[in-house]
Amino acid sequence: MVIVNGVGLDIAGKTLQEYLESAGYNFKQIAVERNGSVVFKSLYATTILCDNDTIEIVCFVGGG
Repeated sequence: MVIVNGVGLDIAGKTLQEYLESAGYNFKQIAVERNGSVVFKSLYATTILCDNDTIEIVCFVGGG
């Protein structure tokens, strides 16, 4: 079980990129933290999600 923004998901074994694409995230508008450390976009395809990982995804929003 992987915790993504406070919700438990059965996505262990997937890459971070696979999860983000399946969830519809725009890579240009997000920042991702895994277990307290920022994950660089260049590492999304090789970062394998593991049981007990905690993922926080922050979406950037424009406005005035």
